[in-house]
Amino acid sequence: MKNYVVTLGEIMLRLKSPGFERLLQKLVLEATFGGSESNVAISLANFGVNSRFISALPNNDLGLAAIRFLKSMSVDTSCIQIQGERLGTYYLEAGSGPRPSKVIYDRSYSSISQANSEDFDWDLIFKDAKWFHISGITPALSQKSADLTLRAIKLARNLGIKISCDLNYRKKLWNYGRTAKEILNEFIPFIDVLIANEEDLQKSLDIELDQRIGTDELNPKKYEKLMKQVSGHFPNIEIIATTLRESYSADQNDWSALCYVKATKTTFFSRKYSLKNIVDRVGAGDAFAGGFIYGISTKMNIQGALEFAVAASMLKHTIPGDINRVSVNEVNHLLEGEASGRVQR
Repeated sequence: MKNYVVTLGEIMLRLKSPGFERLLQKLVLEATFGGSESNVAISLANFGVNSRFISALPNNDLGLAAIRFLKSMSVDTSCIQIQGERLGTYYLEAGSGPRPSKVIYDRSYSSISQANSEDFDWDLIFKDAKWFHISGITPALSQKSADLTLRAIKLARNLGIKISCDLNYRKKLWNYGRTAKEILNEFIPFIDVLIANEEDLQKSLDIELDQRIGTDELNPKKYEKLMKQVSGHFPNIEIIATTLRESYSADQNDWSALCYVKATKTTFFSRKYSLKNIVDRVGAGDAFAGGFIYGISTKMNIQGALEFAVAASMLKHTIPGDINRVSVNEVNHLLEGEASGRVQR
């Protein structure tokens, strides 16, 4: 029975300064794990979906701790390769008010960035798989990672597995001589469900949007026009979804989303949430992707899947760390209007 969602990517050690302190303001860092594709796998596991995470991790205490963490979150780690020299790391300083958050990557020569497609048992990886999810982050790590991801996509396509991609443009990672546009335009013809925000669409594809990146005022109609343009360029894409973040400060954002369905040529708009006193916005896009995949793969209608994804990712803003630690019931309670924050006894 095909019931697994498979994700491919890198799980990292996340080192964050406490609270809203500057990085190394105190010589203390909070250590957790995170990474786009592993975040999606964990979200899906929290929602009761069988999820399998594919990566390469070193045979040391850090790599083995990452596997134990994934197992503790009910993610299938049986196809992770134990090889290579190091676990990727990123450092995070949380912003506040007008001061933005900062990320420093230390991912060069990580185990997954040096892995080849021949290192993996793809028959086992895609056994019982109904969905395969990637992001634009892993191909940014190295040419090997780009080749690995493309090979996996093609194998999944040949098996008739639904494929989703969150473009997730990361400027600081594209430094091995290839651009995001060069690499990701090779991937998109194999994608069924595309997820992206305004920066991803403008920096990762040869398609421009008359929308300034990072502005506090977003025009959904411009996105609707852009999605139709993307659909025209890539007729294989069935659904295009984008989150809309209107950022007034590091602590206060408005959060919503929309998606375009090619078959019916219909655009769906979600409700908008006002986010104040944000705890941690890192991983919110992954929470949206996990929620959207859950909705589509469990046969929700498009509007329902979109609303579920936005509500799930809205809740992620209230939780420290990369991981969205919420259940289906908690998301549904928010959708039903329970947002008072009162103690549940």
